[in-house]
Parts: sequence; structure tokens; C-alpha cells
Amino acid sequence: MKLIPIEGNSQKLDGGAMFGNAPKAMWEKWIPADSLNRISLSCRCLLVVTDTGRHMLFEAGVGVFFDKKMRDRFGVVEDNHCLIDNLAKHSVSVEDIDDVILSHLHFDHAGGLLSRYEDGPLHLVFPKARFHVSRKNWERALSPHPRDRASFVPVLNQLLEESGRLIVVDNAPHESLDGLLNFHWSDGHTPGLMLSEIKTPHGPIVFTSDLIPGAAWVHVPISMGYDRFPELVIDEKRSLLNELYQRNACLFFTHDFNTPCGKLQRDENGKFSTVAFELADIQ
Repeated sequence: MKLIPIEGNSQKLDGGAMFGNAPKAMWEKWIPADSLNRISLSCRCLLVVTDTGRHMLFEAGVGVFFDKKMRDRFGVVEDNHCLIDNLAKHSVSVEDIDDVILSHLHFDHAGGLLSRYEDGPLHLVFPKARFHVSRKNWERALSPHPRDRASFVPVLNQLLEESGRLIVVDNAPHESLDGLLNFHWSDGHTPGLMLSEIKTPHGPIVFTSDLIPGAAWVHVPISMGYDRFPELVIDEKRSLLNELYQRNACLFFTHDFNTPCGKLQRDENGKFSTVAFELADIQ
């Protein structure tokens, strides 16, 4: 099995929104802000290639489906479709992807499924892939709350449904993924957040998505302004970290600009942190 971090398009978002009620004097020590108070964020995906040649992509990043005005509003940095370009650097084409496992359908995690705005009518860029999303988040995407309506993409919902390749997950992974991964569940950031745990001979790798967007958010009290239920996020995060620490887990970060993967640690006071870890070391 090969595990390869794949960078999608990057973003710059307001640091205060990303760190919730943490004061700037604290969070700017972790991630410096620019003159507009924005911090640099990755929209990183994880490519897993099994020894049988199956290609599984965990998330798709933000992509470039927005027009230029909206890209500027949401701080999308690049104009090319970085996910496709970076897959190609590993000799992987869009036709090679068998499965895309989506933690949720917010645009910065699923927008990369769509073609570039400048390339005409939007379409799904992975012509053969099956798309896995939790039932609870699929229902949320179809009927969002006013607070998070702007985070979902109606045309993406339509295209996924019309593709005939949408797999709505209730509890366990689809039978085609049996033995390859498990899911952890969270509702604090968005209903039905689906966190993939990938089994490796050296311990689990958990794609922590927006429950733990990066190394700075491993600190249990830190949440985002984008979270629907911040106190629930903290409770869910504490529970997951306690479990994963006992199992010698690594965390894969989608939004950490500098650190794709971190080995989970805990000090004598019970505070969690991570040490940067190279996925190549476990393959």
C-alpha cells in the first residue's frame, strides 16, 4: 500500500474564523497572518494505492469551480486545478481513481470534484470513481441550515446524484472497501462528518478533516468559528484523541499548510500534540 499526500488548491482564510474564540495573540504564534488577517491553508488530499492497484482518493480539496470573484472572496490562491496537476506528477490520471471518500460536502473538501469554471459547464472530473459520503451529511447538503448553506454546492449534489456512482454511507464502509478502512463519526463541525481510518501494518492513519484541521487544532480547547457546535467538537476531539493515542495513531491533516501528517503524542499533563511524520516511513 502506498500513501501519498496530494495538494489541492490552497486558500487564505481569516485566522479569527479558523481559531474560533482563541485570541489572535495566541493563534498567531502558531500560524502567522497576512495584512488582511488571513492565514495560509492547504486543501490536502490523500491518495492510497493498494497492492492490487486500486486508487482511493480521500477528499478532493476546494478546486477551481468558482468564478474569479468568488475565488478571491474565499481566498483560493491558484487558477489551475492543482489536484489534477499534482496527481499527474505521480502518473495518476483522473480515469485511474476508483473511489473518492469524502468526509463531508463542504466546498473546500469536495469542490475539487468539479471542473474549472473557465472550462465550460461544470462536470465531475473523475469519470469512473465511486463517491462515498455519509447519509447524514448528504441529507444536510440537500437541505442545509441558513448558517452553513453557503458551504454546500447545489450543482455538485445534482451531478453526484445523476452520476449513478454515489454511495451513501450509513455506518460501515461499503463492502468494496471492507478490510481497507473504518470510519469515525463526528457531528460538531457538520452533521455526519466521516473520518476515515486507514489500516496499515504500522498502526492507523486517521484523516481528521475538519474535526482537527491541522497540528494547532490538536490542542483540545481549540475549535473553529465555522463549527456548528464548538463544545461538541471539543468533546468529540478529546474522545477520539484518547482512543487514537492508545493505538499509536498518526493524524493526516487536510488544512495544515506545513505538516501533512503527525504522530500523536501526550505529555505528563495530558496535553496532546503531534510530531511531523513522513508517510513514506510506513510503506
